[in-house]
Amino acid sequence: MTNQMSTLPTQLTPPSNDPGKPKKKSRAVVWIVVVVVVVGLGLIAYRARMTQGGGRAGRGRGPGGFGMNGPIPVVARAAQRGNINVILNVPGTVTPLATVTIRTQINGQIVQIKFAEGQLVKQGDVLAVIDPRPYKAALEQAEGQLLQAQAQLKEAQIDLDRYTTLSTQDSISKQQVDAQSALANQYDGMAKTDQAAVDNAQLNLNYCTITAPVTGRVGLRLVDIGNYVTPGDATGLVILTEVKPMSVIFSLAERYIPAVQKRIREGTPIQVDAYNSDDSAKIASGKLGTIDNTVDTSTGQFKLRAMFANDDEALFPNQFVTVHMLLDVDKGVIVIPTSAIERGQQGTYVYVVGADNKVAARTVKLGDTQGERVGVVSGVNEGDKVVVDGADRLKDGIEVLVQQGNRTHAPGSGAGSPAGDGQRHWNQGGASN
Repeated sequence: MTNQMSTLPTQLTPPSNDPGKPKKKSRAVVWIVVVVVVVGLGLIAYRARMTQGGGRAGRGRGPGGFGMNGPIPVVARAAQRGNINVILNVPGTVTPLATVTIRTQINGQIVQIKFAEGQLVKQGDVLAVIDPRPYKAALEQAEGQLLQAQAQLKEAQIDLDRYTTLSTQDSISKQQVDAQSALANQYDGMAKTDQAAVDNAQLNLNYCTITAPVTGRVGLRLVDIGNYVTPGDATGLVILTEVKPMSVIFSLAERYIPAVQKRIREGTPIQVDAYNSDDSAKIASGKLGTIDNTVDTSTGQFKLRAMFANDDEALFPNQFVTVHMLLDVDKGVIVIPTSAIERGQQGTYVYVVGADNKVAARTVKLGDTQGERVGVVSGVNEGDKVVVDGADRLKDGIEVLVQQGNRTHAPGSGAGSPAGDGQRHWNQGGASN
């Protein structure tokens, strides 16, 4: 008995005192639970997606669903007839009809400046005055010489008349009459020369008063009172620009010459609108004034000038603008939304919904484009329903269910209708945008 009890402790295994082992087991259990939950959620999401997607897994939806075995929902619009405004979009530069650097035509000191910077002046308004005293003195001197020459001429003419009478009475010789006639002509020439000197002196005196040659707005003053100015001064006194009316110069590719000339020959005013440089806001409306008489051989373009009343002075000289010129109007063309256009290896095509609610791919030839509207030359007839949304899931002959949808159309086209008046916009290179 004693031997058995003494050997018992050596056969028992004492409990472990390592605190790390229970923690490791609990972490493992937590990770197993997390993995099970994630896998379960993934299976639930997958089954829900397959139930909603139907045809992706070869399974049909529940009642009312659409899948491989049901029609595909699409949005369609009927092709209609409408008008499209053909508008060319090109950059332009605001160019005043007159830009004048006001300079003096005589030498002298400025004694008066009668304009304020930025002032709107009228033609004939006084802008500056140059000291007139030297030119008044020169005028008086020229007038005195003229009086002297006129007096000599008058005396010579009186003597010529007397000599002519005496010659008829044979009292003097013919030679004396001829000599007196030559003297009278000499004094007449001197009088005319002195008269020209008077006119020139008067003109210089007039130049002392500098006036505005056109109606417009003056810029910053380039010279101050007291400065001595000459006609050779490069800067001048001030720059005057005509602002009412105003013109815009822009260029078009030479292929547009026939269309523009046709409109000009018809006598129909060509509307031109000026937008700001980023084409985000309209500034002014005007008409095409004229076109240049040559094509620039380096660019293949010709210049045009549009005229604007500019009563509100919205157009500023040398400002960059975007020109919208109404070149033509495509009337009564078949019009569909641009969202209906598909492009592939077979070219440009649309899906047309037939009477059996099955779609057919039709190759189309497009005409002019306006924003979200495009004219169709061939391939679509008036009244045909073209798919405008959902075409990426279609194939030729697939059955569809046409649904009502809200889509944005061009202004004037009407909700759900591509018809109405639109505009075709072209950039400088002629590509539509």
